[in-house]
Amino acid sequence: MTISSDSWAAEPEDDLLAVDEGRLEDQERLIRQVFADLDFVVFGVDRCGRGARGVAPVPAQPGVPGRADAVVDSDALGDYELLGGELSWFEVRSGDWSSLDGPYVTVRTYQPGIERHLALPELEEVIERERDRVYEQLGVDEGESPGRVRTLREWITVDGEPVPVQLHEERGTGPAGRTVWAGRLLVNGSVLLLCGRGIEPADVELRHLNGRDHDRFITGRTELLRQVELARLRRRARARRGQAALTGLDAHRLLIEASVERTLAERAHRTSAGRVKLPRRLRAGQPPEQWAVAIRQQMRYASETRGEAAAAVHLMVSQLCRLAERADWLLASTEGRAAVEEAIRYTVFASQVPSLPAQLAFAELHARLGDPDAEPAAEAHWLAAWDHWRRTRS
Repeated sequence: MTISSDSWAAEPEDDLLAVDEGRLEDQERLIRQVFADLDFVVFGVDRCGRGARGVAPVPAQPGVPGRADAVVDSDALGDYELLGGELSWFEVRSGDWSSLDGPYVTVRTYQPGIERHLALPELEEVIERERDRVYEQLGVDEGESPGRVRTLREWITVDGEPVPVQLHEERGTGPAGRTVWAGRLLVNGSVLLLCGRGIEPADVELRHLNGRDHDRFITGRTELLRQVELARLRRRARARRGQAALTGLDAHRLLIEASVERTLAERAHRTSAGRVKLPRRLRAGQPPEQWAVAIRQQMRYASETRGEAAAAVHLMVSQLCRLAERADWLLASTEGRAAVEEAIRYTVFASQVPSLPAQLAFAELHARLGDPDAEPAAEAHWLAAWDHWRRTRS
């Protein structure tokens, strides 16, 4: 498990809700070039100039009370992929991205014939990707296992003509679970993958996009990214306020618990060749606030600089994650809890804990990581030190 320290540094409080407008301008210029380089027909929802609910989309209005961060029912470029320097697929989004109930539809158009060179996702994967988006953008987990599942064939209108579509529909579990469907159809040699919530497939109409549509999807993407970033910053600020209320060494304990859980889940996913899925909350990445608060507490109690505290916390977490992979006794046992507490006390106070030989042995192992000649022996010495600690502790 690799733990990056890039996200450890906390931003100043007055910058917590500041969106990098320069970065948004740069991405908009890039997206305009992507649109200019399009060499195949792409499709989107035919909204006839109206919002998905039959009302005109209302953009956010900075400085206007109640509209500064308004939810935008809009069209936007979602994503795209380059393969060998050429666009392999292009995805646009329409509707209310901020609501579990939608209506919201994504349309991905593949370059004609690309399926001969690129494995296309299954419809179940398309739905899973949509639920991941909801978790990442809205902070809502719709559940890992679907409830009711249906597979069917219907018709969707494309440029005024009915086209058959293969559909897969799943209802999420739990109170937040919503029905999400995905569909696959073939139009003019291009595979189209659709995903929707809050609207029936038969009610979706598609049309090819032309040059007059491009600006709407470009500026819609910029506004979407702005609102997503603002929502993310607000969630981070709330999490920081909660983390700031932690006292004593609880920040260290929570960071260790979360890091060990992630390490073991990733190992299970890896050793099962992907058959064991990572929980969605782990797939979304480790909250940097957990690191930041633990480092601040380390600086306070150990009287260390930020760099020294970050290195100490990193070493502590790395040891316990590696120990969890090598020793099954670390989890849910009295001696496991004792090992964690001793590692924390040693890290924060440099205490002469009974497991001191193991702490020192891991520092030696950490210095030899990547050395094929020295690492195995250093790890064996470290594990032997922990075994001795277990045998001799009262």
